Amino acid sequence: MYMNLTLIIPCYNEEANIKKDVLDRIGNFTKDDNRFSEVLIVDDGSTDHSIGLITQDYLPKFPKMRLIKNNHLGKAYAIITGIKNAKSEFVMFSDIDLATPIEESEKLIKYAGQGFDIVIGSRKNEREGAPLTRKLMAFGMIFIRQYVIGLKRIRDTQCGFKLFRTQAAKDIIENLRVFTKDEIAEGSSVSAGFDLEFLFLGSRLKYKTKEVPVSWKHVETKNVTFIKSSFEGLRDILMIKWYELLKKYPR
Repeated sequence: MYMNLTLIIPCYNEEANIKKDVLDRIGNFTKDDNRFSEVLIVDDGSTDHSIGLITQDYLPKFPKMRLIKNNHLGKAYAIITGIKNAKSEFVMFSDIDLATPIEESEKLIKYAGQGFDIVIGSRKNEREGAPLTRKLMAFGMIFIRQYVIGLKRIRDTQCGFKLFRTQAAKDIIENLRVFTKDEIAEGSSVSAGFDLEFLFLGSRLKYKTKEVPVSWKHVETKNVTFIKSSFEGLRDILMIKWYELLKKYPR
């Protein structure tokens, strides 16, 4: 099956990761692969040297790469912006730290080719090197989402490695209720609730979803903090439930 893919890379103050040559790995993996038609790096209002490094060192080197600049709205809106700008039949996003190696995309592409609209990478119980706080966050998120919004069939909603049929993704983001206001974020905002609302809507809209085990290794980041990220995630889950009770979602 012929496949045409847009790869989205959210970026917020990722100078340290960029200096680890992650964009070289992404660029070299996609440059000669005709399935990848474009790589959209969506910058979420970085205040470090990320934009300069991308513009000077990578855009000239990898013609498929394109930089889109957002105000600092949070990771969710970087992904939404990428989806809205995607020109391909399928859209995929990967965290820039490559905690899941870009080569694992083959696993997602395989199932998209089999007719699934949403294919998500899953770490399941494999969280090599993750500190206790991250494991506690993951366990709490699983418990709360299962019993508050009913996402029981998906084990890992938060892995930053997902692939969607573009039309399905655009349909879903048109029906979002929690992530609709372009409000300037304060500090890092990983927007854990975005994945939940997206997958919740995917289920409501009857899109075929497949969870695929992928390799994953913890990469230390300042963008995920135990207290703030946990609060944001819990707040977003409660808001999803509130909008569900108000019957604001498709049924």
